[in-house]
Amino acid sequence: MISQRIGRTGVHVSALGFGAAPLGNLFTPIDDGQAHATVDAAWDAGIRYFDTAPHYGLGLSERRLGVALAQRPREQFTISTKVGRLLEPNRAPTGSDLAAGGFAVPDDLTRRFDFSSDGVLRCLEGSLARLGLDRVDLVYVHDPDEHLDTALRHALPALVSLREEGVIGAVGVGTNTVGPLLRVVDEADVDAVMVAGRWTLLDRTARPLLDACAAQGVSLIAGAPFNSGVLSRPYPVRGATFDYGPAPDAVMRRVQLLADATARHGSVLPHAAIRFPLRSPEVACVVAGFRSPDEASSAARWADRDLPEAAWEEIERAAAG
Repeated sequence: MISQRIGRTGVHVSALGFGAAPLGNLFTPIDDGQAHATVDAAWDAGIRYFDTAPHYGLGLSERRLGVALAQRPREQFTISTKVGRLLEPNRAPTGSDLAAGGFAVPDDLTRRFDFSSDGVLRCLEGSLARLGLDRVDLVYVHDPDEHLDTALRHALPALVSLREEGVIGAVGVGTNTVGPLLRVVDEADVDAVMVAGRWTLLDRTARPLLDACAAQGVSLIAGAPFNSGVLSRPYPVRGATFDYGPAPDAVMRRVQLLADATARHGSVLPHAAIRFPLRSPEVACVVAGFRSPDEASSAARWADRDLPEAAWEEIERAAAG
């Protein structure tokens, strides 16, 4: 699988990245064996970029990913994690993190936002311990939307110092919203930004961010190409989710049009969803979450093969409504 460099750094990412939130039991549980097999399938398919975070399953994703990659040559893969949420003992556990965090794990720990310099160092130290690694390649400040001034003054300079010392390879910020990332690209010394669900077949609101990244030499990572599920199947299904909530009727109608257009050209909707972000030269990588070997393998095949231009012309007409 082809790879691209992150910003002006020596860090490279494969065109398709492995989003490891499902390894943390996002919404529904998987067992250790399935988690390991999914990472193995991704590796066999050529995926070499793996993205995780302490938030994902209260550390479970990092632990499972570390175990699954432990026997792989370290120089052959790129791994990123995130800072900004410290994991601490939960003084009032309910038994499950589903309601509070969306992960089917015991809530013995709780998350606390901390975008201070010390918080960044403590968060990264915990991630390295869970991953079983002595370094990570790329570190994102995670969801600083409501704490952006603090992140710009403290968290990002702390990561830049770690990059300059050679402790990490690249610095980034990841959010679900475009506005904070526009400010980050303008004001901070970052190598990459990850935006989830905002540069997809259904949502093009990241266009100004792509332009800003191109002007500043910042790499854009397009996360959540399936918009949390509604684009992940050949045709829309009842109960599909869009941006982590029930897909509105208007969205479902557009998805049906997109699915029909893709099918007329001999492919399936998730193929178009994976390929769409990669058609933009500003996008270094698309990151999708996988919870089974089949999901990882099929996504890798789609990432490697584009649709014909005639298909894209019809898909764009369908996307316009």
